[in-house]
Amino acid sequence: MRSSRFIASFLFLWLVSGCALIDMYFLPPPQDTAQELYEAGVDAMAAKEYDNAQKYFSLLKDRFPFSPYALKAELGLGDAYYLDAEYLLALDAYKEFEALHPSHESIPYVLFQIGSANFNLFRSIDTRQDNIKEGLEYFYRLQERYPDSEYSQVAADMIVRGRRILAEHEVYVADFFWRTGQYGPAWHRYQYVVENFPDVSDLRDYSRGRAEYSYFEYQKTLSEEERQRVQGSWLRWLKKWL
Repeated sequence: MRSSRFIASFLFLWLVSGCALIDMYFLPPPQDTAQELYEAGVDAMAAKEYDNAQKYFSLLKDRFPFSPYALKAELGLGDAYYLDAEYLLALDAYKEFEALHPSHESIPYVLFQIGSANFNLFRSIDTRQDNIKEGLEYFYRLQERYPDSEYSQVAADMIVRGRRILAEHEVYVADFFWRTGQYGPAWHRYQYVVENFPDVSDLRDYSRGRAEYSYFEYQKTLSEEERQRVQGSWLRWLKKWL
């Protein structure tokens, strides 16, 4: 009788352990919950492990798109890319968040981050400044839509910085035309700076002087008829800006 009970107990334990082994090797492991993935992403951000944070937030978005944590993960993903200096990916993430949640309370922050990410893509004044222009557009939108936001106040300083970069780029191009004896294009570029960047006073004044000199050099290359036509437009410009 005892031996029968022993055998029965042994068989029961063997079956239980066998099932556990089957579960271990053949069944998929239990998935983390949305909350667990979000908390793991937050912990990774705190530890500055931005690659891991990107992984956790992306998994959360894919597995639990309708979870309340998914919205937090969308914003967290943008921040993880931004802090990892992956500014193009950060732009995509922030713009997606704005498109999906245009009235969310975090939109002022998102607009500021989009502008900042664009500014962080700036490399030098001798290249196209598309990112600076886009960044300025978002800072202007931020100030227009959320003038009382704390981010709007900081955006004002960023706008000053961005406009100076654009002015420096225009002067760089104008100076190139000047150095290579292309006084007509140089004149027009310097005029553009004077007309469009009055707030960048040092470059405005510099460009005004160069515009005058470029104009006189440019006139030497024109026929008498062309000279009279250009002189008329130049005098009108002087009356307006001097």
